[in-house]
Amino acid sequence: MNATKVSGRKQPLFYRLPVISHFRSSVGLQRGMLVTGMVLAAVFLLVAVFAPWIAPYGFAQLSDAAGPFPTQQPPSPAHIWGTTVGGYDVYSRVLWGAQTAAVVIIVAVAMSIFLGVALGLVSGYFGGWLDRLLVVIADAIYAFPSLLLAIVMSIVISHGQSSFWGGIVACSISISVVFVPQYFRVIRAETIRLKAEPYVESAKVVGASSIRIMGRHIFKNATRTLPLIFTLNASEAILTLAGLGFLGFGIEPTSAAEWGYDLNKAIADASSGIWWTGVYPGTAIVLTVLGLTLVGESINDLNDPRLRGRKKAVAGKGGPDSTAGAQSALEAESRVL
Repeated sequence: MNATKVSGRKQPLFYRLPVISHFRSSVGLQRGMLVTGMVLAAVFLLVAVFAPWIAPYGFAQLSDAAGPFPTQQPPSPAHIWGTTVGGYDVYSRVLWGAQTAAVVIIVAVAMSIFLGVALGLVSGYFGGWLDRLLVVIADAIYAFPSLLLAIVMSIVISHGQSSFWGGIVACSISISVVFVPQYFRVIRAETIRLKAEPYVESAKVVGASSIRIMGRHIFKNATRTLPLIFTLNASEAILTLAGLGFLGFGIEPTSAAEWGYDLNKAIADASSGIWWTGVYPGTAIVLTVLGLTLVGESINDLNDPRLRGRKKAVAGKGGPDSTAGAQSALEAESRVL
């Protein structure tokens, strides 16, 4: 049965959304990985949205009605995850750090998608000298180490010292420069393939403009893999942001909470047995990146007809639909081969 139809009727839009449709087609361990990733990613997003209400203190708050916060205090009822060497509440900093990471991901990936898709469509559709020039530039950028390129861009844009929105924009642009070539190469390759399809040739014959053909006929089909790239790039954006903060090129601690900066300040604490200043922000980075990576890898597996067909065949083994499952797996592999 067609995955987008039930009893001959097209499924609602909700069931055809990228993550939802992949969840409905997943089975066994593959579904477990996808669900785990979705839960971790959902917790990250919820914490980012509700951080102002969940966090007991502000990200740069150093005192309350009882007086200044003690420095390097172990976990206690007043500070459940302890305090840092600067007197910040670790629990509050970790929660506010999720909000900073989410904003950077949204801005950076949105900018990368916009530039990468636009340049990929133009380059793949028109070709010629423009295509060769853009490919050379994209390959040159792609050849640089991503973190080093982000550091250079951060220094150029903000000189490594920024306010909240200034730091968000600087970090986002730095990360976008790294990601644009990825979207460009994927969309360009799809555009080159699609512009030779019969329906595109028919549109040219009837006199459709190039902009209309790219926007109406090529764009929708060329961007089907974007959800997969988005999830993988989101996890990489968190690591890049943490790397910039750890090396001192991120956002100022008085402007926003940032996990990488807090890890940098926790280095000296580790040798003194003060574990809480580094464990919690480090765990937040690991769990968030793990969740987004699991979602991306699961979507990648489910987009592969060979892997998806084999999973369904194994799931149907021994039941009345086992023959149909094996047949669908063979058909899927034959289409790919």
